[in-house]
Amino acid sequence: MTHADGLRLSSDIGGTFTDTVLMSRDLRVLATAKTPTTTGSPALGAIEGARRVLDAAGARWDQVTGKIHGTTLATNALIERRGARVATITTEGFRDILEIAYERRYAQYAINLVKPDLIVPRDLAFTIGGRIDAFGQERKPLDEGAIAALAARLEAAQVEAVAICLLHSYANPAQERRLRQRLADLLPDLVISLSHEVSPEAREFDRLCTTIANAYIQPLMARYLADFEARFGAEGLRCPVLLMTAGGGMTTLETAARLPIRLVESGPAGGAILAARMAMETGEDSVLSFDMGGTTAKLCMIDAGRPQTARRFEIARAERFIKGSGMPVRIPVIEMIEIGAGGGSIACVDRLGRVQIGPQSAGSEPGPAAFGKGGTRATVTDADIALGLIEPGRFAEGRLQISPEAAEAALKADLGDNLGLNARDAAFAVSDIVDENMANAGRMHAVESGKDLSTRVMIAFGGNGPLHATRVGRRARIRRILIPRDPGVGSAIGFLHAPVSFEIVRSRYATLETLCLDALNGFFTEMEAEAERVVRAGAPDAELTQRRAAFMRYHGQGHEIEIELPPRAMVPGDLDGLKEAFDTEYRRQFSRPVPGMQIEILNWGITLSTPVIGHECAPEAIPTRRVSARETREITCDLTGERRAAGLFERAALVPGDRVIGPALIVEPQTTTLVSADFRADIDAKGNIWLTRQEKEPS
Repeated sequence: MTHADGLRLSSDIGGTFTDTVLMSRDLRVLATAKTPTTTGSPALGAIEGARRVLDAAGARWDQVTGKIHGTTLATNALIERRGARVATITTEGFRDILEIAYERRYAQYAINLVKPDLIVPRDLAFTIGGRIDAFGQERKPLDEGAIAALAARLEAAQVEAVAICLLHSYANPAQERRLRQRLADLLPDLVISLSHEVSPEAREFDRLCTTIANAYIQPLMARYLADFEARFGAEGLRCPVLLMTAGGGMTTLETAARLPIRLVESGPAGGAILAARMAMETGEDSVLSFDMGGTTAKLCMIDAGRPQTARRFEIARAERFIKGSGMPVRIPVIEMIEIGAGGGSIACVDRLGRVQIGPQSAGSEPGPAAFGKGGTRATVTDADIALGLIEPGRFAEGRLQISPEAAEAALKADLGDNLGLNARDAAFAVSDIVDENMANAGRMHAVESGKDLSTRVMIAFGGNGPLHATRVGRRARIRRILIPRDPGVGSAIGFLHAPVSFEIVRSRYATLETLCLDALNGFFTEMEAEAERVVRAGAPDAELTQRRAAFMRYHGQGHEIEIELPPRAMVPGDLDGLKEAFDTEYRRQFSRPVPGMQIEILNWGITLSTPVIGHECAPEAIPTRRVSARETREITCDLTGERRAAGLFERAALVPGDRVIGPALIVEPQTTTLVSADFRADIDAKGNIWLTRQEKEPS
């Protein structure tokens, strides 16, 4: 098989597996691969996957004109604390921003409360004289005479990177820029992150934490990205490499190396992009994206084809579900809840005799016990194998030798002996707990968002998502589940549908009554030019679209709500519409607006992006026909815990209109879909699997 130029290649490097997808110019998936992540040098696993898909499609490196990459390296470096030695420089008098934080405890009555690890100890927190006010006016010049002594202290402390966060630099960055210039002259090897570039918003604690996180991973990510580009270039790749961002867009290597904090959660963002596209293709307005891989499970709300977004999240929480217990990061991000519940998550019995799953993971090295690669701990995948839900001969395209005996031995040793259970009962316990953990996370996420899970369609993908979808869906009271084509590499496919984009949110305080439109339009012109420079580096000739937003609140409130603005310069007639839009959104979120209150605007945002690649309309309904399995496999029923025969189907052999009645397993090269006994599976006109829960088990 031969192909013309215009092929697009994506790599999603996860904690356990690296997923690779090759797509044609007309958006057809030509080949996919799932290879173990090479932890020591992640680029090697990505190159192996790329070689496989190119060989499978009969294509060459020089035919690839688009390369998109997403990675968990930035996230893992922050969680595992594998970054640079970082110092901070703040305005004189504000040395203890990190110590003071929000001036409250995240758990008020916890006697042994563990404070979040904010990376920089107090002895590496430095200050410098100078002062900018909230309106950008210089009240006190930068103390340039102190910079040489400050550089000497940084050098003596063996600091590798520095986070500079001067007061109100979002309003006037001149002092930050000057300080960087002088430090770079004195310490040319020092990596410097400026808060007005990383997170140009008010609230100095959040801004400082985001800048610290960026500086912490900047040297590591710069080396990694340079190595990644060089290795793919040596293979023959000639096109630029673009990076997936946490906000669901793509950016250039240069921007990613300068602002690596925007790569945090970039892999899961690709999955949300895929789910949003599938929602539009199938005409579903309310969706829950469920992405379960080897290390974590991610859930995201999607409404009207747009994933739920946020501008703040926390890293490495001391208490998994308690806000304020982690390090805050303020960047544009697709909002999702992520828990340590993947196929490689390790199961154990705690000192109270309870079964615990994760967040520790066996990863790809040594992996689950059944993989025979040195792993001895029982994992979620070992439990699925012991329950009969994974066919050893078909797992991972047959490239991994699976040992059910090793899985059962690990389950018996780690759980069964402690609880008085045999291996299969221990596996059933692991399955029950991990599925309830994921369903509970989804319920909590929905409640916090003021939304109802039971009315949503779940779109499940990832290496383990289709295997656990019906079990999680039942617990979350979801009746309909969609398994797209090639679900095992869903996030990597999502990368190929993402636009090249860049979002800027910047603080500029104003009240609705005193808003100067000429000054505001000039402010937006500056932000638009800054965003366009980034986007044009990755898409020089593409037509660009833009989205503008205001972040508004009543006077005295501590948080804002996002209101969309016209994608053009504001005119006086827009002000009444802006107030009406704020009242409408405030009523939606909080039941009613507050009459007579002054409305103020703290932040303004702009997103520039290439157009979203077109999607097909919802497929038409087609007649269904029940198909019977020619082969069966004994499994443990997830409803009763009893052993029973399940039909075994090859997904490639199913055609539109086929209906499979559970219990059944639908097998494909990179994952397996479990059709539970209370579900049926229908194949639609596009080859998607629709799982529907039945009122009673069919006879």
